[in-house]
Amino acid sequence: MPSIPSAQYSLTVQVELDRKPGMLGRLTSAIGEAGGDIGALDIVKPGARVVREITIDTAGLDHAKQLLEAIEGVEGAELLSSSDRTFELHRGGKIFTGVTAPVTSHEQLSMAYTPGVARVCKAIAEDPEQAFEFTIKRNTVAIVSDGTAVLGLGDIGPEAAMPVMEGKAMLFKEFANVDAFPICLSTTDTDEIVAAVKAIAPTFGGINLEDISSPRCFEIERRLIEELDIPVFHDDQHGTAIVVLAALINACRLTGRRLDDLSVVMAGAGAAGVAVVKILLASGVSSIVACDRRGAIHSRREDYEDLNEVKRWLADKTNTDARDGSPADMLDGADLFVGLSGPGIIKPEDLARMNPDPFVFAMANPDPEVRPEEAAPYVAVMATGRSDYPNQINNVLAFPGIFRGALDARAHDITDEMKIAAARGIAAVVRDEELSAEYIIPSVFNRLVSELVAAAVAQEAEREGVAREEPEPAPVM
Repeated sequence: MPSIPSAQYSLTVQVELDRKPGMLGRLTSAIGEAGGDIGALDIVKPGARVVREITIDTAGLDHAKQLLEAIEGVEGAELLSSSDRTFELHRGGKIFTGVTAPVTSHEQLSMAYTPGVARVCKAIAEDPEQAFEFTIKRNTVAIVSDGTAVLGLGDIGPEAAMPVMEGKAMLFKEFANVDAFPICLSTTDTDEIVAAVKAIAPTFGGINLEDISSPRCFEIERRLIEELDIPVFHDDQHGTAIVVLAALINACRLTGRRLDDLSVVMAGAGAAGVAVVKILLASGVSSIVACDRRGAIHSRREDYEDLNEVKRWLADKTNTDARDGSPADMLDGADLFVGLSGPGIIKPEDLARMNPDPFVFAMANPDPEVRPEEAAPYVAVMATGRSDYPNQINNVLAFPGIFRGALDARAHDITDEMKIAAARGIAAVVRDEELSAEYIIPSVFNRLVSELVAAAVAQEAEREGVAREEPEPAPVM
């Protein structure tokens, strides 16, 4: 449970009060003494008994109950109703469809539907590429999940995964004007998922795979990339990796280091961890030790033959000195620690064994591998996955602009070079005069991010020959 009040556990309450001096003060004092953080406070109904609506941030479900009890304990106040603002935000879903051409006459109906629509259908039948011009395909992405690896919740099933996928669709639209639709599948079978996505692919210009457990996610993505001619992107892998690289580019820019001189230790060898290793290797980093629950991964580890295909790849491509030990043991002489595992696996004093002025990206949520305030004496640059600390490594910096650029270029793939270009686009948003240890990553609300990422991705697609349309020039900063 969060230790401080936050919007995720906020309430809206309606309270009827005696209309007499000091009544409102007693109510707000009771809320404050119970630890609630009051936001909006409005009169809903005036009169001898005033009805007020109050928004209150709480620290969790138990705390919310305590606050309601505190309100009910105020003499002269009657609690009329309370609602959970997070649940109310989700009521009825968070997205909807609309129309681009209103139909208000027989003339418009004859063009939008029968008989006029038949002419457009025939044109597409003769040239299927015309679907990008005359249907929603040009700007629409499917967000596909089986609900097996949802946020920090794990395997909760397709229905329970829907709110997350709807949220993803909101972010696509809000930050890059990409129309996205959640598709949650009632199967965890790899073959069935691949077949389902291939079957719906004609409707969409891109496929965003989401919250599919490892290691199945790797095979699903690989097969769909091979078998479809539209971009396929597993955000849990590559979105995280792209933003990590963007943060690292700017950390190096700040401290005058080079990527190819860095020694990296990473805790966590799941989907995101593997993608981080791949993008770092592709960007010139050569010294990487990746760790799983059993410690450092390498090709001479006794359980090498029992590792899955992805971990064997890690064992073959990293830790060439076959170092053994825990993530903390590997920190001697390291320049960067990347945490994609769990809370508290690194002690602050362990960081003292890293090279001078190290970087620590501790991204476990909600509790990082080492707390920033405890790491501060030892590190030059700290990043986390949390929004309440500086330098949040958040996938929303990447995926909207990546798909915007891929769709604009009509790319049939999202290559490794396009991912690196996206990272450079994110990093470039932070100007030289803005760059600091607490600002290596731009805000998720900086609208320039998706524009620069989209332009960088589209231009790289054109350079590599995977674009089917010439991209627009990059925006001027």
